[in-house]
Amino acid sequence: MTFPTITLPSRALALARGVLSIPRIHFLTAPIMLFVAVFLVVMQGPGILQDYKISQNPLTIDGDIDGECQTRKAVVTSCEATLTYDYDGQRYEKNIDVMFVDMHSGDYETDLVISADQPELATISLALDKLWSRIFIFAAFTVAFTGLFLAPIFQAIRVLRARGQFARPARLTPVPVEITAMENKGRRLSATYADTLSERKTGRTAHTRFAQGEEPLIVGRTGGNAVALAVWHGDAALPVLLDSRLMRIDMTAKERADALAPLEAAMLAAENRQAPLVPEAAKAGPSLARRIGLALLIGLLVVAAYFGYWLWYVTSASSAFTAPAMDINAAMPESLNRWGCEQLKKRFGDDRAPYGCVAADYQSWK
Repeated sequence: MTFPTITLPSRALALARGVLSIPRIHFLTAPIMLFVAVFLVVMQGPGILQDYKISQNPLTIDGDIDGECQTRKAVVTSCEATLTYDYDGQRYEKNIDVMFVDMHSGDYETDLVISADQPELATISLALDKLWSRIFIFAAFTVAFTGLFLAPIFQAIRVLRARGQFARPARLTPVPVEITAMENKGRRLSATYADTLSERKTGRTAHTRFAQGEEPLIVGRTGGNAVALAVWHGDAALPVLLDSRLMRIDMTAKERADALAPLEAAMLAAENRQAPLVPEAAKAGPSLARRIGLALLIGLLVVAAYFGYWLWYVTSASSAFTAPAMDINAAMPESLNRWGCEQLKKRFGDDRAPYGCVAADYQSWK
């Protein structure tokens, strides 16, 4: 499908530097995605690492396994159990929580397995059977959230680099772009557009904000979205959305009038045939900033719950061998881990040390 275009002067032209913007959501999205990635590592990493250590020298022993497995969404299985066993004259108790993806239906049969090198590390044989599946899923989610953290950073770098190029004159190539979102923010119009209609079809998305009274140069529609004119500036990485008066291009008033003249008849005919081409900014539903704020609040609550659970464990738990609290304590920074072990030792110093607080002999307190 072709769209009306403009003819620009054949000389090199410069663009205004502020024509590309970095959405404010990027400044919130990046840290939230980083937090989720770190949270996954801290919450799931220690348990997977422990089971990997056990798998290096596993020892199946007799003991008591008190727990159950539940399958959610038909594929995600979560198993919680309390393991009680005796080994080398010592009595151990450990709580475990294992999650994996499985299509199994019915009951599971499992054994109690410990590490022959570190007997305080215990799990169930089912967790070891699903270990590589757990590692793959854990890695996939961690990589995905890390990618979501890096994507807005790369986009911001791309925008800043392009801004620096626009002040230098270069040949401009007009192209149609699809406007995917428009929103009135105060007295300024904010637009998101994608290069999906030009010959390049890079699929790259860019953002821009128009000054008061400005609007994009709309030339048609595709599907449910408006189509506007943009220009590629030399070898810049992103196209620049044009305003309806071409004020974003460093040209004379006559050059602007000559460039827009061929479009006036086509735009007037389009206005007579259909509704205005410039879509109204969406008003339904909560704003994007409010949704991001809610996500940030949820993230802060998760962090508070995580540290609150750890603090409860080291100061008030009835057993030093509470899982996954032991794993969380072991994953804490050295200063917090040391303080947590001191609190546990005050209450359970007469017993052997739990995982995360053991010395080199794997029994006494460090």
